[in-house]
Amino acid sequence: MIKVALFGQKTSTSLTDIIPPFINYLVQNEIAFCVEQNFLQILKETTDFDAETVETYTSYDDLDKSVKFLFSFGGDGTILSATTIVKDSNIPIIGVNTGRLGFLATINKSVLLEQMDSFFNNDYNIIPRTLLTVKRSDGVEIENNFAINEVTVVRRETTSMITVDAYLNNEFLNSFWSDGLIISTPTGSTGYSLSCGGPIVHPSNLNFVITPVAPHNLNVRPLVVSENEKIDLKIRSRANEYFLSLDSRNFPLTTDVELTIQKADFKILIVEAIDATYFTTLREKMLWGSDKRN
Repeated sequence: MIKVALFGQKTSTSLTDIIPPFINYLVQNEIAFCVEQNFLQILKETTDFDAETVETYTSYDDLDKSVKFLFSFGGDGTILSATTIVKDSNIPIIGVNTGRLGFLATINKSVLLEQMDSFFNNDYNIIPRTLLTVKRSDGVEIENNFAINEVTVVRRETTSMITVDAYLNNEFLNSFWSDGLIISTPTGSTGYSLSCGGPIVHPSNLNFVITPVAPHNLNVRPLVVSENEKIDLKIRSRANEYFLSLDSRNFPLTTDVELTIQKADFKILIVEAIDATYFTTLREKMLWGSDKRN
């Protein structure tokens, strides 16, 4: 029997218009499902979902790795959290957008039911997304030490800038005197990096983007490097502390802890509808072509 997993977080929009017909589709087509425990509680509070006999899971460890898809209900931020659930299991994620159009959650809830037959008839595209992984110099393990969007170091508890000494494959690159530094994947190039002046990079490109956050020297610009580079970071700060951010997960560190950033040895699989290409999403999200003068 085909089985799927459901995942989600609290959303600003209602789920009552999509969850009941979605569950009904699964039941009618004899598709088994399991629901992440916290999301199940949200459904119990916000819908009339009957949760008495539903199979649940809490993390990667107890998720049934045989599921065909993980349906993520929310936005791009929800998918960032979903990556810590699927990790290296190769379970494709279907991002059901319950709000505004996202770069990862591209299936709007209003058209989800129309797409369901295509998903279960294998009529869809799978886009592998490269990840970054991080190691600490002190040997302490970082929980879920990977990021699909970006790895960022930023100042903590100080108004002064920090200095980030960056090395590529052990060769000194630059000392970034700034509020922080972003190491972005192609997927994350449309996120924090873009807001700091970084370029948009198509997900199929084998690159990372190094983008300074509010650099003191205006001649310091974002840099595109090969995904095969090993990036080492040493941080100096008056506060002797800084923040490490992996997507939306933050860790306070002291400046004696150096970081090594590399490509992860697995990828996250994102499902796209056949008619929903990256460039279609890009045009709609960035409002390209909306100016009548174009």
